[in-house]
Amino acid sequence: MATIPNSIPDPVRAAIFDMDGTLIATEAAHHRSYALTAEAIGWPLGEDVLDAMVGISRDLNEKMLAERLGPEFPLARFYDEADALFMAMLDRGVELRPGAVLILEHFRASGIPMALCTSTNGGLAERRLEKAGLIDYFDVIVTRSDVIEPKPSPEPYLLAASRLGIDPAHCLAVEDSYAGVLSATSAGIPTVMVPDLLPATDEMAAAGALVLPSLDALRDLLMAPVDS
Repeated sequence: MATIPNSIPDPVRAAIFDMDGTLIATEAAHHRSYALTAEAIGWPLGEDVLDAMVGISRDLNEKMLAERLGPEFPLARFYDEADALFMAMLDRGVELRPGAVLILEHFRASGIPMALCTSTNGGLAERRLEKAGLIDYFDVIVTRSDVIEPKPSPEPYLLAASRLGIDPAHCLAVEDSYAGVLSATSAGIPTVMVPDLLPATDEMAAAGALVLPSLDALRDLLMAPVDS
């Protein structure tokens, strides 16, 4: 018999998922497109900079790069070329994270409403979901276009819970990035971190996230018989 951790509400009344790196394996493609483009234009980026870009909206990334690299860094050219390379990668197919369909089907079969909460802009996010075959799972979609303050602010997750009509404390958030975990936990939402590019840290545990190795592991945990 299993014991459901205190960090997971019982019952879960709604599930809110991040997209890139959580359900869709696009963070690695972003990472590679940024690294290759930076090298090609003569401004190689260190792993610390590339890691700092994970899970953050475009506008915050632009600000971070400008602050770190200074006004001589060709920001517009960098993003134009990196975006073209990234889209070429997506045209070859959108891979899902292991267990993505399994966990979505679990919540659908349980009658639990689902929201998507992403730092990607609206039109791009919806096209990416459609290409991945996931868009029909979600009752609510919150993108960067819907909020003033993106992740790690709690605003995106608070808006998702509000649109679902569910108290944040009764939702479950699923994230892969530090910014996403901080966004969800600061919104008062119990959060599971399934790491992708970034390993779990003491800060994530301190924020209240339960760290699991995969989406399959989350489904197994939710389906396990509970100790009475």
